[in-house]
Amino acid sequence: MGRTYFGTDGIRGRANGKKLTASLAMKVGMAAGQHFLRGTHRHRVVIGKDTRLSGYMMENALVAGFTSVGMDVIMTGPLPTPAVALLAREMRADLGVMISASHNPFGDNGIKLFGPDGFKLSDEDERQIEQLLGEEQTLAEGADIGRARRIEDARGRYIHAVKQSLPSNVRLDGLKIVVDCAHGAAYQVAPTAIWELGAKVIAMGVEPNGLNINDGVGSTSLDAVKARVVAEGADLGIALDGDADRLIVIDEKGEAVDGDQIMALIGSRLAERGQLKGGGVVATVMSNLGLERFLDARGLALVRAKVGDRYVLEAMKAGGYNVGGEQSGHMILLDHATTGDGTVAALQVLAALVQSGKPASELLHLFDPVPQLLKNVRYDGGDPLAADSVQTVIAEAERELVGKGRLVIRKSGTEPLVRVMAEGDDAAQVEAVVDRICDAVQAAA
Repeated sequence: MGRTYFGTDGIRGRANGKKLTASLAMKVGMAAGQHFLRGTHRHRVVIGKDTRLSGYMMENALVAGFTSVGMDVIMTGPLPTPAVALLAREMRADLGVMISASHNPFGDNGIKLFGPDGFKLSDEDERQIEQLLGEEQTLAEGADIGRARRIEDARGRYIHAVKQSLPSNVRLDGLKIVVDCAHGAAYQVAPTAIWELGAKVIAMGVEPNGLNINDGVGSTSLDAVKARVVAEGADLGIALDGDADRLIVIDEKGEAVDGDQIMALIGSRLAERGQLKGGGVVATVMSNLGLERFLDARGLALVRAKVGDRYVLEAMKAGGYNVGGEQSGHMILLDHATTGDGTVAALQVLAALVQSGKPASELLHLFDPVPQLLKNVRYDGGDPLAADSVQTVIAEAERELVGKGRLVIRKSGTEPLVRVMAEGDDAAQVEAVVDRICDAVQAAA
């Protein structure tokens, strides 16, 4: 059975749409529970969620599914994705589940699964769960039916863990920080953790109502946090997404700093202290050529993985790296977390700000990005990339960019889009290359 439901980051779709319904969520609970019923111990799953209205529906359906096959359920309420991964491991659970559609609008939702080690499931685990979705599950009987309970100290446990990632000799006293939580899962924990470390916190995006997650706030809607940083005279702005596994930083001038610059900062500082593992950083094919050149000048490697933090993580584990991430802001720091954690990454930036004494605009501008352009082409069906006409244009563009830049063309993992990205030292050339390929794809679609 193919990957009908699982995409690059779990299962995601329109809540109560064609795919993601309460019925499916219950089946996922039954199938994932059955898959992880290993051994004779009492089995346990931790379920967290973000602040979407449909989270209540999805949570109850998952609880019904898991308990029906004999798994006990621990519910945390709204909590960042990395917190669920952390608690699954610390509470000796067999499985962790995060109900979230990350940076998507409130009408979408999703299901992310973590194994007992706190890492996202492998492709093989997801394939086996997909197969079980099409089969009848063995239901528990009598006293073997699972129990469900809600814990009240999950936020405190996560805040404590996040604070431990900051060096013990670093305090944030005197810093004024704008923290934009996107009306999402970190609306309580991120401002609290940073305030407890001594900073003056101006919190925004902290009034979720079930319908406003990522709406004009957060890491994908930066105008509001940029304006707030400048208006408040803040030292730094931190913008998280709906489930707080992504970070974009705003410097004191109101300029956005993406994941590439953040990786450059964290990776180079760890290398200076002899703490960077693997001799480099893992990013994706979308990261800017400027990052690669910056690292190469310091004798550090940039390993490129497929788009998706799960693939970044796979490359990190395979090569023994401790720093990885995506240009979009997912930061995986394996010394502190098993998955992307925007708050943990933000604290590493804040530590560097304190220790360097430099303003954020200087500290976080470590290289000049080369011109980069990304365009999307929507298609109705088939495979436009397989057309000979498209392949000819792509081959011509690759020859044109040899030694001057890069070309990345891929299908979206979540919607019918072909993503065309080119970068190089000549902005006009980059734009012309992207437009030619997009026109060819459009004609073939």
